[in-house]
Amino acid sequence: MLEVRLYSDERRQEWDAFATRARNATFLFRRGYMDYHADRFQDHSLMVYKGSSLVAMLPANVTPDGTVHSHQGLTYGGWILPPAHLDGAGLIDVFNAAIAFWRGEGIRELDYKPLPYIYAEQPSQEDLYALWRLGATQSSVLLSSALQPAAGARFNTLQKRHLKKALQLPAELTETADTDTFHRMLSDCLAERHGAQPVHSAEELAMLRARFPDNIRIFAARLEGSGNRMDAGVCIYDTGRTAHAQYIATTQCGRERGLLTLLFHHLITETFAGKAYLDLGTSNEEQGRILNAGLLRQKFSLGATGVACPRLNLKF
Repeated sequence: MLEVRLYSDERRQEWDAFATRARNATFLFRRGYMDYHADRFQDHSLMVYKGSSLVAMLPANVTPDGTVHSHQGLTYGGWILPPAHLDGAGLIDVFNAAIAFWRGEGIRELDYKPLPYIYAEQPSQEDLYALWRLGATQSSVLLSSALQPAAGARFNTLQKRHLKKALQLPAELTETADTDTFHRMLSDCLAERHGAQPVHSAEELAMLRARFPDNIRIFAARLEGSGNRMDAGVCIYDTGRTAHAQYIATTQCGRERGLLTLLFHHLITETFAGKAYLDLGTSNEEQGRILNAGLLRQKFSLGATGVACPRLNLKF
């Protein structure tokens, strides 16, 4: 028999301990990250027990229309699974127990964003099989781009030219704790080139980096003599197996001098050379219906190829 319980603050330590040892969890599933925007989402995270043993968890929120989401405040979600003792048949049982629980709560729909396979420490796609068995439909697909640092920097001809030019410059490549300067450059870059703004405010980025200094890392390229000014920067979410470029930004000066190419070459061949993947993120709008081909080509020029990120819907 499985018992489904809603997460509550008194279970925080148990939640974080399970997420830390899970085969398919990243630091985004720790409560210190999930709860920074708790005021924007009604938490509906589940913890599933078999006897006294916690066997699975689901980061989730619920909306007034009776839909549970996994999770609207996170890039990805899905069931968090233990290293052993829960196979595909067991996860079907977990889904059925959760569905029975949700029905009792008046919830009739699940919006599910599984963890992309490149982030799991072990193969962990039992959820996709279970959802197919339960009759889920695919509601959208985003296209992310990732590369394998072990293969070295596989730049195209244009990026190689940028790199050759940038290598002649008196540039400094450093890791920095200066979230404010990075965020200002990022905000200016997004506003100028995309008419957008960062998902995180400067205060939120600083707070999250303070909570997770080993995971949220900022790398900057500066020209010598430019003082504190950054001309290219990347905010990396280091999840262990995979490094994700959460934010990428340059100034006009940085673009003209190829400093972002120089910085990525450094990250690929040195800083994250031991990672399985460097994920450069998605290139979509409107839930995948629009593909930003220019942005995709830029990532492809650095050697990154496609990772599909599906989203599934289950009515019950």
